[in-house]
Amino acid sequence: MLTVSVKWQKKVFESIEIDTSQPPYVFKAQLYDLSGVPTERQKIMVKGGLLKDDADWSTIGLKNGQKLMMMGTADEIVKAPEKGPVFMEDLPEEEQAANLGYSAGLVNLGNTCYMNSTMQCLKSVPELKSELSNYQSARTKDVDQTSHMLTVATRELFSELDKSVKAVAPMPFWMVLQKKYPQFAQLHNGNHMQQDAEECWTQMLYTLSQSLKAPSPSEDPDAVKALFGLNLQSRLHCQESIEESSETESVYSLKCHISHEVNHLHEGLKHGLKGELEKTSPALGRTAVYIKESLIDSLPRYLTVQFVRFFWKRESNQKAKILRKVDYPLELDIFDLCSEDLRKKLEAPRQKLRDIEGQKFGLQTSAKSSSKGDDVKMTDAEGSSSGSGQSSTGDQQGGASSHMTGIYDLVSVLTHKGRSADSGHYVAWVKQESGKWVQYDDDNTSLQREEDITKLSGGGDWHMAYIIMYKARLVPM
Repeated sequence: MLTVSVKWQKKVFESIEIDTSQPPYVFKAQLYDLSGVPTERQKIMVKGGLLKDDADWSTIGLKNGQKLMMMGTADEIVKAPEKGPVFMEDLPEEEQAANLGYSAGLVNLGNTCYMNSTMQCLKSVPELKSELSNYQSARTKDVDQTSHMLTVATRELFSELDKSVKAVAPMPFWMVLQKKYPQFAQLHNGNHMQQDAEECWTQMLYTLSQSLKAPSPSEDPDAVKALFGLNLQSRLHCQESIEESSETESVYSLKCHISHEVNHLHEGLKHGLKGELEKTSPALGRTAVYIKESLIDSLPRYLTVQFVRFFWKRESNQKAKILRKVDYPLELDIFDLCSEDLRKKLEAPRQKLRDIEGQKFGLQTSAKSSSKGDDVKMTDAEGSSSGSGQSSTGDQQGGASSHMTGIYDLVSVLTHKGRSADSGHYVAWVKQESGKWVQYDDDNTSLQREEDITKLSGGGDWHMAYIIMYKARLVPM
């Protein structure tokens, strides 16, 4: 065993022991520990030149106490991180929610799944959240007290869900909802009764349509109608006379009527736009049966469809459920359900959409729409829609406003499991901005595969679609 010293730059490493039974590489490893100079960079001067990794110590002639010289550059010293690793559970709850990619669930307060699923679906509409965030906390004279309170409670609930990872107990919201609509406070044997999610959905949109109206005429006077409302152009024909009349009505959803002939959503929508009604005939001077046929005359940014699955069963004195399977698509085209005037307005945007799709596959676009030579992308429904096929706010993309196409993409599904509207269980299935689907089963949330969403079409006792919502696909023109 020899002992040497090694000079490196301005440092001298004293009393380094060399085990001459080991190759010089072991000695270099010792020097690496002391200096930080990797072995491949070390140049150690010995008799006959530089010390090699596999040299024979007996031929080098080292003496005990000899001083060696080493040259070489040390590796940069790795500094300890200024901050240690941060685990998800150590982040503030608001950051955890953002990293998760979807918001928290809602605690069931006792048969409140109808309310929880409704609010999770409505919360998925970013434009509605934006309108709520701009809503003034001070009530205006145009809004009654309970509507104002419910609107503020909705805003606060959505905000809390966005900031929370743990399930939120919506007690403040629920108390205000019951105050505004006492039917949701009904009790049976001391417990709150299950309610109809469609009624909750309808009442919420009605309240928000009243409170979110713009105070200034220069702004969109009815934000909720712009988001969810559509106009129907109807023709009424009396079966017993030659009387004909027309009317226009505003609705917030389309109905999918279910019969033994209906297997697909599109068929059910057609049935829902045609029906019979009784009214007084001026020509006959009595009540007569009229055929009512409707067409869509304006389009919303978010199209809501209700599957008419419940009907009043006299024998059991309750709402019974139609379990028939009715398929619905991820992409819905309602062009053929529109009025002639609206179809004309949709033709150019639809051609542009076909050209955009064609560009993806390298197909030649039409001369009319490609003459500008602009390479554009499809857009989601942004800005306020006038319903006439064009964004009323003139949502600009390279100087072009976004137009309706009559094509919609599925963004949420509210399902019901059970045999009666007054019992069973409601669940929301919501598409996130990332494209992932999340199931909101009260306080339980879980990721779902997109291909499983359209399987909620009925045919048994499993969850089946009751309310679905589509988002308009727009193109810049």
